[in-house]
Amino acid sequence: MYKSNSVILLFLLFSIFLTNEAHSQLEPGFDSEEYRELLRMAVCVADTPWIAQDFIPHNFELAYRSQVTGLENRWDLWIHREQPVAAISIRGTTSSSLSWLGNFYAAMTAANGSFQLTTDKEFSYRLATNPRAAVHVGWLMSLGFMADGILNKVDSCYKAGYHNFYITGHSQGGGISFLLTAYLRMLQINGALPNDITFKTYCSAAPKPGNLYFAYDYEAMTAGGWAFNVVNTADWVPETPLSIQTVDDFNKTNPFINAQATINKQPFAKRMVMKYAYNRLNRPARKTVKNYQKFLGGTAGKMAQKSLPGYQPPEYLYENSYVRTGSTIVLYADESYYKRYPDTKDDVFIHHQARPYLFLLDKLSR
Repeated sequence: MYKSNSVILLFLLFSIFLTNEAHSQLEPGFDSEEYRELLRMAVCVADTPWIAQDFIPHNFELAYRSQVTGLENRWDLWIHREQPVAAISIRGTTSSSLSWLGNFYAAMTAANGSFQLTTDKEFSYRLATNPRAAVHVGWLMSLGFMADGILNKVDSCYKAGYHNFYITGHSQGGGISFLLTAYLRMLQINGALPNDITFKTYCSAAPKPGNLYFAYDYEAMTAGGWAFNVVNTADWVPETPLSIQTVDDFNKTNPFINAQATINKQPFAKRMVMKYAYNRLNRPARKTVKNYQKFLGGTAGKMAQKSLPGYQPPEYLYENSYVRTGSTIVLYADESYYKRYPDTKDDVFIHHQARPYLFLLDKLSR
């Protein structure tokens, strides 16, 4: 699987281009066998001395592996052996503290903007049309370090006749895959990528990537069966990051916008009671968001700056309202599942690994 990257890529592109005159069109909708194959890629992207035979993709060949960049980020390019189809697989969290920093660096920032990754590298991005859309800073930073390399490979594959791409990743790789999908689709919308490229995304065990307004945009741009997040209901990772919602996170037209004015119109005694109750409900949430911004943004950002000289963080938003995003494929953990994979304090990742996901996928496919 780890032959010379350049030789394999040239050979596969040349042979497939000659034997496939017509482009193979990806179909919308969840396909369990597609996901199974892409989950194998997620296992192969990990740094392990060996990989079980059943976790080597059956229909794809590894054509390129990127260098490790940023917060220990890496991605693979896989090429289908018989069809002009490619897959971009994003690595998940490793045992490195820098990789984990990518997860804990969980302040929110605007889904459109730019910031300085290194002294000589700026990352400009658009992930949504809604100006209120916000995303996870750590995974956005990870995307920034990988974006140019991914675009270069998409361009070279496109010129060789590849118009169909899967995007996938497990765990942190799934969180970044949300952002990569939005990034590539916005480039298409803005005319920077050809419109005849088809992207189909399978996030796996992915955490929450952004706020509700990012979710709305993501779901609109991938509507019709072009993006999924596959989730084991026993897995805690898709429940992260922690989310806090305040009255500031609602649409402009909402019942809270006139709350203070309405309270102030009440008789004195009633006004005091209502104001006390409102503040008791509103202030704790706002204080928690402020603390999250301080530690998951300010403190984590300073750690990133120490590890990556020249990094200048984007502006952090006063928000921490993460939501589940995209079309979710539920792998339901039932009694038979827990008999095989029981809850345990000794292994917090028991439900997050690939084999439990495949066990439930087999049940879903029956």
